Amino acid sequence: MPVAAITPRNFNLSFQKYYQKVAPTKLHQGIRILVSIAGVGCCVATGANKAMVTTAAATSSNSNRSGGGGAYTGIKEIVRFEKEIKKSKFIAVAGPISDEQSAQSFLSQVREQRATHNCWAYKVGDQFRSNDDGEPSGTAGKPIHSAIESSGIDRVMVVVIRYFGGIKLGTGGLVRAYGGVASECLKNAPTCLVKSKVRMGVEVPFDLLGILYHQLQSFHVEDIKQDYETGKDGITMVTYQVDFDRIEKLEEAIKNNCSRELVFYKH
Repeated sequence: MPVAAITPRNFNLSFQKYYQKVAPTKLHQGIRILVSIAGVGCCVATGANKAMVTTAAATSSNSNRSGGGGAYTGIKEIVRFEKEIKKSKFIAVAGPISDEQSAQSFLSQVREQRATHNCWAYKVGDQFRSNDDGEPSGTAGKPIHSAIESSGIDRVMVVVIRYFGGIKLGTGGLVRAYGGVASECLKNAPTCLVKSKVRMGVEVPFDLLGILYHQLQSFHVEDIKQDYETGKDGITMVTYQVDFDRIEKLEEAIKNNCSRELVFYKH
């Protein structure tokens, strides 16, 4: 069976809406099922925010999913934490991101031009970057990244803004300051378990629509859409969203209940 590959999504500047693109696959033996992208996920708040449920983003294929089965722990909203250390003002701002582009957008949104330094780090699965923004090498971005790793939160960026107060902190002092405020900021952040949903599609003959819809409904798929403009006589395209960890079971159920051979493609 071909291996699934999830493509990145777009993430807008408001950090509230998520978009997805559907990529076509090759038709094979009358019926095809494709996986095009990690779509919208269900973000269930944890800790002090267990009752809250929001929409959150899924992720790209080369990212590590800390929760397994297409799930990871994310930050639910933008959070700030401020602390004065030896007359220097440190402001840590943490927010959810999906990729490098959204990280740059977040940095542009929260950085303060008048500040002495705007240091940052982010983590998206196995990918991470950090920047000392003029502080001595390794004294700002690296401890911020270490704080992110220790928190267990993924798809997150932390920017620590510093207004110099006239007293030098030294190398060790800077590491403790940047890492400390980043850690405190993340401790105050409401987190959530993000369960990925995948956008799938099946190009199917009309006579199998009843069987297909029965299986889709039994697996509680969402956002079912049907398109008759396939350019093929007697063929329609049905797309839908399904939980990441139910893809294989859904494929098996469709195979077992349809009257002809099915080939599943995942892209």
